Amino acid sequence: MIDLFYSPTPNGQKITLMLEELGIDYRIVPINIRKDDQFDPDFLKISPNNRIPAIIDHKPINGGKAMPLFESGAILEYLADKNGRFLPTSGPLRYEALQWLHWQMGGIGPMVGQNFHFNKAAPEKIPYAIERYVNETKRLYGVLDKHLKGKEFVAGDYSIADMALWPWINRWEAQSVNIFDWPNLEAWLERVAERPATERALDLSDAFDWDSALNEDGKASLKAAIEAAGL
Repeated sequence: MIDLFYSPTPNGQKITLMLEELGIDYRIVPINIRKDDQFDPDFLKISPNNRIPAIIDHKPINGGKAMPLFESGAILEYLADKNGRFLPTSGPLRYEALQWLHWQMGGIGPMVGQNFHFNKAAPEKIPYAIERYVNETKRLYGVLDKHLKGKEFVAGDYSIADMALWPWINRWEAQSVNIFDWPNLEAWLERVAERPATERALDLSDAFDWDSALNEDGKASLKAAIEAAGL
């Protein structure tokens, strides 16, 4: 059993995409980032950088006691290695997938996050910041669009690289860009969206109850998950 500490953000959706593809047992422990649940002392025991997602694997890859893990890219790689799916065990395609996973972690994620912040969330509109991050989002979209020419997925077969990238690009409408400017990227976005596991992961996002994540039952489920892992 895996406990997934989750909010329906792009980083959270990466892990539900993977878990739904794997078809393994897991339980969502809701973390209400709108109310700063990520700073709860219990949550910090498994995610010291106060970010979701995080997991506790109660039957870890090499046995032994329950293992916590934070950082979405590391979680994807761990789950792929443990289950032998969505990441080759060796060879060029493994490293092609990993390079695009790290490209998402260091490029698309941070830049699109800043794009959204300055466009939608910042209390003050700063034209320079908006222009900077929108332009960088467009540049990165262009990089991936060029790479996807003639390809169905990012690195050979469908992999954790696709899972890492898709939730960020799926929110293109909030990023002041037009996905139709990148036809290869648009086609890839639709291919991933049509996967049954993607549909299930999106259903989980839509069903996320922010109120229950904040109430005493939600707090209790967080505490119980930490205690069950002996942390």
